[in-house]
Amino acid sequence: MTSLDKPTEDTGQTEPEETRDARAVTEAALFEAFGGVRGMVETVLPGLLFVTIFTINKDLHIAAIAALAVSLLLVVVRLVRKDTMKHAFSGVFGVAFGVVFAMFTGNAKDFYLPGMLYTLGLALAYIVTTLAGVPLIGLILGPVFKENLSWRTRNPGRKKAYAKASWAWGLILLAKCAILFPLYWWADTAQLGWVLVILKIPPFLLAVWLTWVFLAKAPAPIDVFAEMEAAEKAEKAEKAERERKAAAAAESGEPTAGRHRRGA
Repeated sequence: MTSLDKPTEDTGQTEPEETRDARAVTEAALFEAFGGVRGMVETVLPGLLFVTIFTINKDLHIAAIAALAVSLLLVVVRLVRKDTMKHAFSGVFGVAFGVVFAMFTGNAKDFYLPGMLYTLGLALAYIVTTLAGVPLIGLILGPVFKENLSWRTRNPGRKKAYAKASWAWGLILLAKCAILFPLYWWADTAQLGWVLVILKIPPFLLAVWLTWVFLAKAPAPIDVFAEMEAAEKAEKAEKAERERKAAAAAESGEPTAGRHRRGA
C-alpha cells in the first residue's frame, strides 16, 4: 500500500511520532556533544572553587592549586569510570592555562583571561564559519548525527538550521564577552569571578535550547554511515552474483565443449 492509499487518520498519528523521534535523537546528540549535566558541573566547579577561595583569603597560589587539583580529580574519576575524557581534559587544559597565566603575571584576574579569550575566539569562529557557508555547529554535530558533511550539499534545510544555531551561539557568546571584558578592566578579581560563574551556565543552556529548537524542526539527518554500509553490502552481493553466474556458465559450458569434440 502506498502512502497515498493509507487512511488519512494514519498520517495524523505518524507525524507526531516522527517528530518525537527527531526531537529525542536531537536531544541525545546535544547531550553527547556538550557533555550534559556532568559536563556543566566539570566546567563550573574549578572556577567556582577558585573564586570562593580567593574571596575568602585572597591567596592566588592556594586558589589556583585548588582549582587545578579539582580539575585533575575530575579526570581521574572519569578514568576510573572509563567515561569519555574530552570534556574533562578540556577543563584541565583551560584551568592549567589560567593558573600558568595568573602565576606568571601575578594578577589573580588573569586566571580568567585565557578562558575569556577562548570564548571570544569561539564566538568569532561561529560567525565566520557561518558566513563562509560551513557553520561550526554543523561541523561539531555532523559526526554525532552520523551525517558528517552531507548536510552541506544534500540537505539544505538542515544546513539552514545549522546556520541559525551557529548564529545563536556566536551572538550569545559575543554578548557574554561584552559583559566580561569591561569587568576585567575595572572590577576586582572576586567580582569578575562571581560574574563568570553566574554566566557559565545560563548562556550555554540558552544556546543549546535554541540549537535544539532549530534542529528539531529541520529535516532528518542523512546517515552516511548507513549508506556506506548499504553500498558495501550491495557491492558484495553484486560480486557474489557475478561469481555465481560465472560459475554456472562455466559448469554449463564444459559438457557442451565435450560433445563438440566427440562429434568432431
